[in-house]
Amino acid sequence: METESLVETLEAAGLSPYQAEAYVALLELGTASATDVAEASGVPAPRIYDVLRTLEEREYIETYEAGSLQARAHSPSVVLEDLRSRADRLEAAAEEVEQRWEQPELEAGGASIVTRFRTVIERAEAFIEDASHQILLSTTTANLRRLAPALRDATDRGVSVRVSVHTDDANERPDPSLFEDICMEARHRPLPAPFVALADRRQASFAHHPDSYDRYGVLVNDRTHTYVFYWYFLTTLWEPWKSVYDASEPGLPIEHLDVRHLVRDLRELGWRDAPIRLRVEGYETDTGEECTVEGTVVDVRVPFASEADTGFELAGQVTVDLDVDGEHVSVGGWGAIVEDVEGTRLTIVDAPIE
Repeated sequence: METESLVETLEAAGLSPYQAEAYVALLELGTASATDVAEASGVPAPRIYDVLRTLEEREYIETYEAGSLQARAHSPSVVLEDLRSRADRLEAAAEEVEQRWEQPELEAGGASIVTRFRTVIERAEAFIEDASHQILLSTTTANLRRLAPALRDATDRGVSVRVSVHTDDANERPDPSLFEDICMEARHRPLPAPFVALADRRQASFAHHPDSYDRYGVLVNDRTHTYVFYWYFLTTLWEPWKSVYDASEPGLPIEHLDVRHLVRDLRELGWRDAPIRLRVEGYETDTGEECTVEGTVVDVRVPFASEADTGFELAGQVTVDLDVDGEHVSVGGWGAIVEDVEGTRLTIVDAPIE
Protein backbone atom coordinates (compact mmCIF):
# COMPACT_ATOMS: atom_id res chain seq x y z
CA MET A 1 0.00 0.00 0.00
CA GLU A 2 1.38 3.41 -0.91
CA THR A 3 1.95 6.06 1.77
CA GLU A 4 -0.93 8.19 0.54
CA SER A 5 -3.32 5.25 0.66
CA LEU A 6 -2.12 4.27 4.14
CA VAL A 7 -2.72 7.80 5.38
CA GLU A 8 -6.23 7.84 3.89
CA THR A 9 -7.00 4.48 5.48
CA LEU A 10 -5.85 5.67 8.90
CA GLU A 11 -8.04 8.74 8.50
CA ALA A 12 -10.98 6.46 7.72
CA ALA A 13 -10.11 4.55 10.91
CA GLY A 14 -10.52 7.68 13.02
CA LEU A 15 -7.25 9.64 12.91
CA SER A 16 -7.23 13.27 11.86
CA PRO A 17 -5.26 14.10 8.69
CA TYR A 18 -2.38 15.54 10.75
CA GLN A 19 -2.36 12.55 13.10
CA ALA A 20 -2.30 10.10 10.22
CA GLU A 21 0.52 11.98 8.44
CA ALA A 22 2.61 12.21 11.62
CA TYR A 23 2.12 8.55 12.54
CA VAL A 24 3.09 7.29 9.08
CA ALA A 25 6.16 9.54 9.16
CA LEU A 26 7.20 8.08 12.54
CA LEU A 27 6.79 4.54 11.21
CA GLU A 28 9.34 5.41 8.53
CA LEU A 29 11.70 7.43 10.79
CA GLY A 30 11.67 5.10 13.77
CA THR A 31 12.68 7.66 16.40
CA ALA A 32 12.79 11.38 15.61
CA SER A 33 12.47 14.81 17.11
CA ALA A 34 9.20 16.68 16.89
CA THR A 35 10.81 19.04 14.40
CA ASP A 36 11.90 16.17 12.16
CA VAL A 37 8.45 14.61 12.32
CA ALA A 38 6.85 17.90 11.34
CA GLU A 39 9.22 18.28 8.41
CA ALA A 40 8.76 14.68 7.20
CA SER A 41 4.99 14.69 7.55
CA GLY A 42 4.12 18.18 6.42
CA VAL A 43 2.36 18.95 9.69
CA PRO A 44 2.81 22.65 10.57
CA ALA A 45 5.49 23.08 13.26
CA PRO A 46 3.16 24.93 15.69
CA ARG A 47 0.72 21.97 15.54
CA ILE A 48 3.14 19.05 15.80
CA TYR A 49 3.31 19.00 19.61
CA ASP A 50 -0.48 18.72 19.99
CA VAL A 51 -0.59 16.05 17.29
CA LEU A 52 2.10 13.95 18.99
CA ARG A 53 0.37 14.34 22.35
CA THR A 54 -2.95 13.00 21.01
CA LEU A 55 -1.19 10.09 19.30
CA GLU A 56 0.47 9.26 22.61
CA GLU A 57 -2.90 9.35 24.39
CA ARG A 58 -4.15 6.78 21.89
CA GLU A 59 -1.05 4.66 22.64
CA TYR A 60 0.10 4.84 19.03
CA ILE A 61 3.44 6.47 20.02
CA GLU A 62 5.46 7.51 23.03
CA THR A 63 7.41 10.74 23.61
CA TYR A 64 10.35 11.62 25.83
CA GLU A 65 12.75 14.51 26.41
CA ALA A 66 16.32 14.26 25.15
CA GLY A 67 17.39 17.86 24.73
CA SER A 68 14.23 18.31 22.68
CA LEU A 69 10.95 16.42 22.44
CA GLN A 70 11.56 13.02 20.84
CA ALA A 71 8.96 10.55 19.59
CA ARG A 72 8.90 6.94 18.50
CA ALA A 73 6.15 4.58 17.39
CA HIS A 74 4.92 2.01 19.89
CA SER A 75 4.80 -1.67 19.07
CA PRO A 76 1.98 -1.83 16.48
CA SER A 77 -0.09 -4.27 18.60
CA VAL A 78 -2.36 -1.53 19.92
CA VAL A 79 -2.78 -0.01 16.47
CA LEU A 80 -3.43 -3.39 14.89
CA GLU A 81 -6.03 -4.27 17.51
CA ASP A 82 -7.73 -0.92 16.96
CA LEU A 83 -7.74 -1.28 13.18
CA ARG A 84 -8.95 -4.88 13.25
CA SER A 85 -11.70 -4.02 15.71
CA ARG A 86 -12.85 -1.23 13.41
CA ALA A 87 -12.64 -3.57 10.44
CA ASP A 88 -14.83 -6.12 12.24
CA ARG A 89 -17.39 -3.45 13.05
CA LEU A 90 -17.38 -2.22 9.47
CA GLU A 91 -17.82 -5.77 8.18
CA ALA A 92 -20.69 -6.36 10.61
CA ALA A 93 -22.25 -3.06 9.56
CA ALA A 94 -21.92 -4.02 5.90
CA GLU A 95 -23.66 -7.33 6.51
CA GLU A 96 -26.41 -5.62 8.50
CA VAL A 97 -26.96 -3.07 5.74
CA GLU A 98 -27.19 -5.88 3.18
CA GLN A 99 -29.54 -7.91 5.34
CA ARG A 100 -31.83 -4.98 6.08
CA TRP A 101 -31.89 -4.05 2.40
CA GLU A 102 -32.81 -7.62 1.46
CA GLN A 103 -35.29 -8.13 4.28
CA PRO A 104 -37.71 -5.22 4.17
CA GLU A 105 -40.76 -5.63 6.34
CA LEU A 106 -43.49 -7.22 4.28
CA GLU A 107 -46.68 -5.29 4.78
CA ALA A 108 -50.02 -6.87 4.01
CA GLY A 109 -50.37 -7.12 0.25
CA GLY A 110 -46.64 -6.71 -0.21
CA ALA A 111 -44.03 -8.63 -2.18
CA SER A 112 -40.26 -8.38 -2.39
CA ILE A 113 -37.48 -9.73 -4.63
CA VAL A 114 -34.28 -10.84 -2.84
CA THR A 115 -30.96 -12.11 -4.13
CA ARG A 116 -29.78 -14.46 -1.39
CA PHE A 117 -31.23 -17.85 -0.48
CA ARG A 118 -30.36 -17.23 3.16
CA THR A 119 -32.93 -14.44 3.18
CA VAL A 120 -35.56 -16.73 1.66
CA ILE A 121 -35.11 -19.53 4.19
CA GLU A 122 -34.88 -17.15 7.15
CA ARG A 123 -38.15 -15.52 6.14
CA ALA A 124 -39.70 -18.97 5.59
CA GLU A 125 -38.68 -19.90 9.12
CA ALA A 126 -40.38 -16.76 10.44
CA PHE A 127 -43.54 -17.56 8.44
CA ILE A 128 -43.59 -21.08 9.92
CA GLU A 129 -43.17 -19.75 13.45
CA ASP A 130 -46.18 -17.46 12.99
CA ALA A 131 -48.46 -19.96 11.20
CA SER A 132 -51.71 -20.91 12.89
CA HIS A 133 -53.36 -23.52 10.64
CA GLN A 134 -51.47 -24.67 7.52
CA ILE A 135 -47.92 -24.99 6.18
CA LEU A 136 -46.92 -26.38 2.78
CA LEU A 137 -43.21 -26.85 2.12
CA SER A 138 -41.07 -27.95 -0.83
CA THR A 139 -37.43 -28.38 0.12
CA THR A 140 -34.30 -30.51 0.16
CA THR A 141 -33.54 -32.85 3.06
CA ALA A 142 -30.75 -30.52 4.23
CA ASN A 143 -33.01 -27.48 4.45
CA LEU A 144 -35.76 -29.59 6.00
CA ARG A 145 -33.39 -30.42 8.86
CA ARG A 146 -32.69 -26.73 9.32
CA LEU A 147 -36.42 -25.92 9.50
CA ALA A 148 -37.29 -29.00 11.58
CA PRO A 149 -37.41 -27.22 14.98
CA ALA A 150 -39.83 -24.58 13.68
CA LEU A 151 -41.93 -27.24 11.92
CA ARG A 152 -42.01 -29.39 15.07
CA ASP A 153 -43.24 -26.44 17.12
CA ALA A 154 -45.90 -25.70 14.48
CA THR A 155 -47.10 -29.31 14.55
CA ASP A 156 -47.29 -29.19 18.34
CA ARG A 157 -49.50 -26.07 17.99
CA GLY A 158 -51.93 -28.05 15.84
CA VAL A 159 -50.83 -26.59 12.50
CA SER A 160 -51.35 -28.91 9.53
CA VAL A 161 -47.93 -29.40 7.89
CA ARG A 162 -47.25 -31.13 4.58
CA VAL A 163 -43.81 -31.49 3.05
CA SER A 164 -42.61 -32.28 -0.47
CA VAL A 165 -38.95 -33.31 -0.41
CA HIS A 166 -37.01 -33.21 -3.67
CA THR A 167 -33.77 -35.01 -4.45
CA ASP A 168 -31.46 -34.83 -7.48
CA ASP A 169 -31.05 -38.62 -7.49
CA ALA A 170 -34.18 -40.62 -8.28
CA ASN A 171 -32.81 -43.49 -6.20
CA GLU A 172 -32.25 -41.29 -3.15
CA ARG A 173 -35.39 -41.98 -1.15
CA PRO A 174 -35.67 -39.94 2.06
CA ASP A 175 -35.79 -41.84 5.35
CA PRO A 176 -39.31 -41.68 6.85
CA SER A 177 -37.78 -40.92 10.27
CA LEU A 178 -36.80 -37.52 8.89
CA PHE A 179 -40.46 -36.47 9.00
CA GLU A 180 -41.45 -37.76 12.43
CA ASP A 181 -43.19 -35.15 14.59
CA ILE A 182 -42.72 -32.37 12.00
CA CYS A 183 -45.50 -32.98 9.46
CA MET A 184 -48.78 -34.72 8.77
CA GLU A 185 -47.69 -36.11 5.40
CA ALA A 186 -44.60 -36.07 3.18
CA ARG A 187 -44.10 -36.86 -0.49
CA HIS A 188 -40.95 -37.41 -2.51
CA ARG A 189 -40.22 -35.74 -5.84
CA PRO A 190 -37.12 -37.43 -7.37
CA LEU A 191 -36.27 -34.33 -9.39
CA PRO A 192 -34.75 -30.92 -8.60
CA ALA A 193 -37.33 -28.34 -7.58
CA PRO A 194 -37.58 -24.82 -6.21
CA PHE A 195 -37.80 -24.07 -2.52
CA VAL A 196 -41.38 -23.12 -1.63
CA ALA A 197 -42.86 -22.38 1.78
CA LEU A 198 -46.51 -21.37 2.18
CA ALA A 199 -48.03 -20.37 5.52
CA ASP A 200 -51.73 -19.87 6.28
CA ARG A 201 -52.55 -19.20 2.61
CA ARG A 202 -51.21 -15.65 2.88
CA GLN A 203 -47.41 -15.83 3.06
CA ALA A 204 -45.00 -17.38 0.55
CA SER A 205 -41.23 -17.75 0.39
CA PHE A 206 -39.83 -18.96 -2.95
CA ALA A 207 -36.39 -19.55 -4.45
CA HIS A 208 -35.26 -21.22 -7.66
CA HIS A 209 -33.30 -24.44 -7.58
CA PRO A 210 -29.60 -23.56 -6.92
CA ASP A 211 -28.55 -24.84 -10.37
CA SER A 212 -31.07 -22.73 -12.26
CA TYR A 213 -30.04 -19.81 -14.46
CA ASP A 214 -32.13 -17.26 -12.57
CA ARG A 215 -30.93 -16.87 -8.98
CA TYR A 216 -33.37 -14.82 -6.97
CA GLY A 217 -36.08 -15.27 -4.38
CA VAL A 218 -39.60 -13.96 -3.90
CA LEU A 219 -41.25 -13.11 -0.58
CA VAL A 220 -45.00 -12.56 -0.50
CA ASN A 221 -47.43 -11.44 2.18
CA ASP A 222 -50.59 -11.47 0.12
CA ARG A 223 -53.37 -14.08 -0.31
CA THR A 224 -53.86 -13.42 -4.02
CA HIS A 225 -50.22 -13.93 -5.02
CA THR A 226 -49.75 -16.80 -2.56
CA TYR A 227 -52.65 -18.53 -4.33
CA VAL A 228 -50.48 -18.83 -7.46
CA PHE A 229 -47.69 -20.50 -5.49
CA TYR A 230 -50.25 -22.82 -3.90
CA TRP A 231 -51.39 -24.14 -7.26
CA TYR A 232 -47.80 -24.58 -8.36
CA PHE A 233 -47.11 -26.55 -5.19
CA LEU A 234 -50.25 -28.66 -5.55
CA THR A 235 -49.96 -29.52 -9.24
CA THR A 236 -46.17 -29.83 -9.61
CA LEU A 237 -44.68 -30.59 -6.22
CA TRP A 238 -47.43 -32.57 -4.48
CA GLU A 239 -50.19 -34.25 -6.44
CA PRO A 240 -48.07 -36.28 -8.92
CA TRP A 241 -45.79 -37.84 -6.27
CA LYS A 242 -46.15 -40.77 -3.91
CA SER A 243 -46.36 -40.43 -0.17
CA VAL A 244 -43.29 -41.50 1.81
CA TYR A 245 -44.68 -40.62 5.23
CA ASP A 246 -48.18 -40.36 6.66
CA ALA A 247 -48.77 -39.60 10.33
CA SER A 248 -52.55 -39.92 10.17
CA GLU A 249 -54.09 -42.81 12.07
CA PRO A 250 -56.33 -45.35 10.31
CA GLY A 251 -59.99 -44.52 10.54
CA LEU A 252 -61.48 -41.23 11.68
CA PRO A 253 -60.95 -38.31 11.68
CA ILE A 254 -59.61 -37.82 8.13
CA GLU A 255 -58.07 -34.43 7.35
CA HIS A 256 -57.78 -33.07 3.80
CA LEU A 257 -55.43 -30.61 2.16
CA ASP A 258 -57.92 -29.35 -0.44
CA VAL A 259 -61.62 -29.59 -1.19
CA ARG A 260 -60.78 -31.64 -4.28
CA HIS A 261 -59.04 -34.26 -2.14
CA LEU A 262 -62.08 -34.25 0.13
CA VAL A 263 -64.43 -34.92 -2.79
CA ARG A 264 -62.43 -37.98 -3.81
CA ASP A 265 -62.84 -39.44 -0.32
CA LEU A 266 -66.52 -38.55 -0.18
CA ARG A 267 -67.13 -40.51 -3.38
CA GLU A 268 -65.16 -43.49 -2.08
CA LEU A 269 -67.14 -43.40 1.18
CA GLY A 270 -70.45 -43.23 -0.72
CA TRP A 271 -71.73 -39.97 0.70
CA ARG A 272 -75.11 -40.44 -1.03
CA ASP A 273 -75.79 -43.71 0.80
CA ALA A 274 -74.78 -42.84 4.36
CA PRO A 275 -74.49 -39.64 6.38
CA ILE A 276 -71.02 -38.15 6.55
CA ARG A 277 -70.22 -35.37 9.00
CA LEU A 278 -67.63 -32.80 8.04
CA ARG A 279 -65.90 -30.16 10.17
CA VAL A 280 -64.66 -27.15 8.22
CA GLU A 281 -62.23 -24.55 9.50
CA GLY A 282 -61.82 -21.52 7.25
CA TYR A 283 -63.12 -18.08 6.45
CA GLU A 284 -66.53 -16.60 5.78
CA THR A 285 -66.31 -15.40 2.19
CA ASP A 286 -68.50 -12.34 2.72
CA THR A 287 -66.65 -10.99 5.79
CA GLY A 288 -63.22 -12.66 5.70
CA GLU A 289 -63.59 -13.64 9.35
CA GLU A 290 -62.35 -17.02 10.59
CA CYS A 291 -65.02 -19.60 11.28
CA THR A 292 -65.60 -23.26 12.08
CA VAL A 293 -68.71 -25.12 10.98
CA GLU A 294 -69.74 -28.76 11.26
CA GLY A 295 -72.55 -30.50 9.47
CA THR A 296 -73.74 -33.38 7.31
CA VAL A 297 -72.79 -33.58 3.63
CA VAL A 298 -75.93 -33.18 1.52
CA ASP A 299 -74.48 -32.47 -1.93
CA VAL A 300 -71.23 -32.44 -3.89
CA ARG A 301 -71.01 -30.19 -6.93
CA VAL A 302 -68.11 -30.90 -9.28
CA PRO A 303 -67.13 -30.08 -12.88
CA PHE A 304 -66.51 -33.77 -13.66
CA ALA A 305 -68.38 -35.50 -16.44
CA SER A 306 -69.61 -37.98 -13.85
CA GLU A 307 -68.87 -38.90 -10.26
CA ALA A 308 -67.23 -42.06 -11.55
CA ASP A 309 -64.36 -39.83 -12.67
CA THR A 310 -61.94 -39.87 -9.75
CA GLY A 311 -59.24 -37.76 -11.40
CA PHE A 312 -57.94 -34.66 -9.65
CA GLU A 313 -59.67 -31.84 -11.46
CA LEU A 314 -57.67 -28.63 -11.68
CA ALA A 315 -60.33 -26.29 -13.02
CA GLY A 316 -63.94 -25.52 -12.35
CA GLN A 317 -66.01 -25.04 -9.25
CA VAL A 318 -65.87 -27.76 -6.59
CA THR A 319 -68.37 -27.26 -3.78
CA VAL A 320 -69.50 -29.38 -0.83
CA ASP A 321 -72.90 -28.50 0.65
CA LEU A 322 -73.57 -29.09 4.34
CA ASP A 323 -76.63 -29.21 6.52
CA VAL A 324 -75.55 -27.36 9.66
CA ASP A 325 -78.34 -27.68 12.21
CA GLY A 326 -80.95 -27.21 9.49
CA GLU A 327 -79.09 -24.39 7.75
CA HIS A 328 -77.48 -24.79 4.31
CA VAL A 329 -73.78 -23.91 4.18
CA SER A 330 -71.71 -24.23 0.99
CA VAL A 331 -67.96 -24.89 1.26
CA GLY A 332 -65.31 -24.22 -1.39
CA GLY A 333 -61.54 -24.35 -1.55
CA TRP A 334 -58.84 -21.71 -1.58
CA GLY A 335 -60.07 -18.57 -3.30
CA ALA A 336 -63.75 -19.48 -2.88
CA ILE A 337 -66.05 -16.63 -3.90
CA VAL A 338 -69.53 -17.99 -4.53
CA GLU A 339 -69.58 -20.37 -1.54
CA ASP A 340 -70.36 -19.38 2.04
CA VAL A 341 -67.06 -20.65 3.46
CA GLU A 342 -63.52 -20.98 2.12
CA GLY A 343 -62.30 -24.18 3.76
CA THR A 344 -58.70 -24.25 4.99
CA ARG A 345 -58.96 -27.47 7.01
CA LEU A 346 -61.55 -30.06 5.98
CA THR A 347 -61.97 -32.99 8.32
CA ILE A 348 -64.32 -35.96 8.04
CA VAL A 349 -65.32 -36.60 11.65
CA ASP A 350 -67.99 -39.27 11.17
CA ALA A 351 -68.54 -41.71 8.31
CA PRO A 352 -69.41 -45.38 7.73
CA ILE A 353 -65.90 -46.83 7.90
CA GLU A 354 -65.44 -50.48 8.74
